Amino acid sequence: MNNKGIEVSSEIGTLRRVIVHSPDGGLGKVIPTKAQDWLFEDIIHLESMRKNEYDLYIKLLLYFLDPEKIKDKINEIDKAENQRKFYKPDNPQYFNSDKVLEPQFLLSQILEDREVRLRLVASCCAHEKTSYLLQEELLLLSSLELAKTLISGIVPNGRMIFPPIPNFIFTRDIGITVNNHLLLSRPATRTRAREAILTRFIVFNHPTFNKIKDNIIEISSTEDYFLLDDEEKELKRVTAEGGDIMMVAPNHLLIGVSERTTTHAANQIMQRLFQHNVVEKVTVLKIPQKRAYMHIDTTFTQVKRNLWVLFAPFSKYGKEMENRDLIPSLGERNDSTDLEILQFRKEHIHTPKKFPYLEDLLDDISQKDLKSTMPTEFIYSGDGEFPFGQREQWTDSCNVLALKEGVVIGYDRNDRTANGFKKKGFEVVHATTLLSQFKSGEKQPENITNTLILLPSAELSRARGGSHCLSMPILRESIF
Repeated sequence: MNNKGIEVSSEIGTLRRVIVHSPDGGLGKVIPTKAQDWLFEDIIHLESMRKNEYDLYIKLLLYFLDPEKIKDKINEIDKAENQRKFYKPDNPQYFNSDKVLEPQFLLSQILEDREVRLRLVASCCAHEKTSYLLQEELLLLSSLELAKTLISGIVPNGRMIFPPIPNFIFTRDIGITVNNHLLLSRPATRTRAREAILTRFIVFNHPTFNKIKDNIIEISSTEDYFLLDDEEKELKRVTAEGGDIMMVAPNHLLIGVSERTTTHAANQIMQRLFQHNVVEKVTVLKIPQKRAYMHIDTTFTQVKRNLWVLFAPFSKYGKEMENRDLIPSLGERNDSTDLEILQFRKEHIHTPKKFPYLEDLLDDISQKDLKSTMPTEFIYSGDGEFPFGQREQWTDSCNVLALKEGVVIGYDRNDRTANGFKKKGFEVVHATTLLSQFKSGEKQPENITNTLILLPSAELSRARGGSHCLSMPILRESIF
């Protein structure tokens, strides 16, 4: 394990440290008329999301990453009167792991510093255009209360002073670890801007990140951006979110140009990484700018060195199905699933290599970057069957988190995708079943191989993000 505590060089190396944010009170304040403005498809039932779904996710992460925090306490944790106390970062019984990190708890720790507290409150209040007197009120709160308020928007007496930032549960988007560097995201919408402010204060002020301060990369608009007219500004926007950035091998980063990540951002990231010799090559995938796809990690993620799960219409398989049409489509349509894939190397930056299909790129990564000795294989969303591929991609069938190579977390509602895993020889087990087996000692996390773990997802899937979105890995073991 890297002694710096922060390094990620693949999507599948054994996960050792991760940042996750449990659903906070702000999610329970989202109203139907604002749901889409706040990037949610629907309103959620907060307690169901917490108790029946997300808390199981945290249990799984702790069993795999920090078992000492949970093994001897599980009977106490599961008692009705104690439920939720273990998961709340402002509760004395909070699990407080240094392997499964909660930004609200990290925030409360840096707020003990008066200078940080003053600057952060001023920054958030300026962004939210609040009164001066409200700043004074916030500065009187304890660090635990203030951290909770800055995230949820709710002060201890229940009054709502800021809009919620419900997407903060998708910590993948706030930053990405690229080898031993940390690339901070720049959200595409104002709705997520407070997340970016909080994240920057955490990584520049919390001891967890002290050793990589010189390796933190921020991207920004051009210096003359404020002089441009609205049309020019739109063309030169610099926005990037972590769901569009994948560290697939020590020498190779993927960047998606999507609804949320712009070409200018991709260019800036690539140039900065090449400048600092962080990676040897960057592949840019331009995907259709549609809500259904959002980020590249909603359309494919990695399971093993030689195995990927992906959205069939983006694949060679999907194109073959399209080409069976006897009558060509007439006129232009706005439902294209075409991708443009360009791979840039530092020494040949002006002559990028093109890949015709997503499978070609993923096979190249598996065979050349990751040195797979087995043929590259693919599992398709909905097991490649129409219309289930589209239905299950919408509920994050392609958005899985690898706890280690071959052991991934997905959603229980994506039945046909799970069937695709079974066809590849995977055990498919529900999270509640596996956790019961861990609790009884029947199974041990270190012995789990080739397994898809199914998380309950009735409420989580309404938010449009899977287990990959719900995590920001900051330390994985090298796969070499």
